[in-house]
Amino acid sequence: QVQLVESGGGSVPPGGSLRLSCSASGYSYRLNCIGWFRQAPGKEREGVARIYTPGGIPYYADSAKGRFTISQDSPKNTTYLQMNSLKPEDTAVYYCAAGPVCVLQTAEYSYWGQGTQVTVSS
Repeated sequence: QVQLVESGGGSVPPGGSLRLSCSASGYSYRLNCIGWFRQAPGKEREGVARIYTPGGIPYYADSAKGRFTISQDSPKNTTYLQMNSLKPEDTAVYYCAAGPVCVLQTAEYSYWGQGTQVTVSS
């Protein structure tokens, strides 16, 4: 059974930075993708970034381009989301997810973490 645990959330002022971590256990080689998603109150869950784990190839949603960086530490089975220049609209619960198909669509991900809260406020 795959388990994903996020950490690193918190509260920062606008312009601040946070690094989220997603630690995976029981990871299967068939799960080629780790994605980061977020869900703000009253809004649908949306994709932020994903990484094709065999090659470490990243992809970003427009909202994340130029500000967020997704990376992986394969020996540690850990994926990171470095978030810089944070804005109030980045406030949400952030989830990592694992799945076999590397797209930023929630339906393609089989396993999800419990989420970590990110709050950007002055």
